[in-house]
Amino acid sequence: MMRRRLPEGLSFAGDEHPAASVTFLADSTWVDSEGSRHSSQQIFDAAFEMIRRARRLVLLDMFLYNDFLMGVPSPVRPLTRELTELLVQKKQAHPDIRIIVITDPVNTVYGSVASKAFAELEAADIEVVITDLTCLRDSNPTYSVFWRPLIRPLGNSTRGRWPNPFSPEHKVTLRSYLAMPNFKANHRKVLITDEGDALVGMVTSANPHDASSAHTNVACTFDGAAVNDLLASENAVLRMCKRSPLTVPANHDVPASEATVQVLTERAIKSRVLTLVADGQRNERVDLACFYLSDRDVIRVLKDARRRGVRLRVLLDPNKDAFGYNKFGIPNRSVAAELSSSGIEVRWSHTHGEQCHDKMLLTVGQNQEAQLLVGSANLTRRNLENFNLETNVLIRSSLSTPVMRDATAHFDLLWRNGPNQIFSVPYEHYRDESLVKRGLYRFMEASGFSSF
Repeated sequence: MMRRRLPEGLSFAGDEHPAASVTFLADSTWVDSEGSRHSSQQIFDAAFEMIRRARRLVLLDMFLYNDFLMGVPSPVRPLTRELTELLVQKKQAHPDIRIIVITDPVNTVYGSVASKAFAELEAADIEVVITDLTCLRDSNPTYSVFWRPLIRPLGNSTRGRWPNPFSPEHKVTLRSYLAMPNFKANHRKVLITDEGDALVGMVTSANPHDASSAHTNVACTFDGAAVNDLLASENAVLRMCKRSPLTVPANHDVPASEATVQVLTERAIKSRVLTLVADGQRNERVDLACFYLSDRDVIRVLKDARRRGVRLRVLLDPNKDAFGYNKFGIPNRSVAAELSSSGIEVRWSHTHGEQCHDKMLLTVGQNQEAQLLVGSANLTRRNLENFNLETNVLIRSSLSTPVMRDATAHFDLLWRNGPNQIFSVPYEHYRDESLVKRGLYRFMEASGFSSF
């Protein structure tokens, strides 16, 4: 039920640990003046390099790990194939390395489609963990209260007869369709590997998913004791799924450095978001780029910050593209109308089949102290209220450090556009002040009967 006890180790807030090396990475897609689409990618290039350097451990926790193309425009990058081949090669070259892949049941359409990639991994003695979502609270309790006793005990099979909503190649069962309205997920995007005698971590908004390969996304990599916290947060998922947790040598705290890293999961992310925005003072800066923004508490603190004179820039996905399906702008267009009427400057990512999938909050104080929050969590009730599994990291350092300079440059480029590069358009381009849509968004957000 919705109020079931959260499994131990979730909704975690680690300490702020110094890190000797923190990097910001971004993928971005834009169109030129002639309307041709271009992409620049850093995130999985860096992730694959981390895996290549590993000798003892590779742990991935990735929400979408499949090659369903789902009608997205070309070109797409075959990230699923690249990652699978790399992991298998790594295991063959280093048989003693422990490789664990944690993922969400959506990749098997909740049990009715066999994943070729997962079969290849398991054949190479790589552990694949499909997250047991039934351990989590119910985001759509009106539906789940019936699904749990009536449908869940039936299990599932690969003898489907219904069209696959994600790919025409495989049929799915009715039971898969009936599992979808539970509306919850292991939505994390985490990578942990060893490098020499230490561990390094990556937290991102990107998935190794072919149909998502052109999305705009962000990531941070880091070292130091914060990676221990990241590993502890993943061990909580392994225990929840009744798998053995990892025991590897822990990182030591690095000497005092310019940057600190804090690991946050589930509702601890929301607490930090609210604090970061609420602490903003007149003429300080808050920049937000987000795929979904709908949580009422977050909207309230943004509006309060504007009244205090905080300089706010909010960049949103127009919520029109969803893997070949057309969406109608909920929730972002209704939320943007509310923010704009409060005097907050809003722009839209100019998408062409892909999504602005960033989850990035950057604050800059008058003393040039910057705080950067990135990771998997959209700013929605479902992502922030202990329904999904989510992981973010908070980086704190001077604005002059490379990680903050790179994060600022990424947001500024998306906001202002570049030479012959169109990333975003003004609020008026997708302006939609429909009261019907606003009421529908508010109902969907409050009830949990929504996919956002």
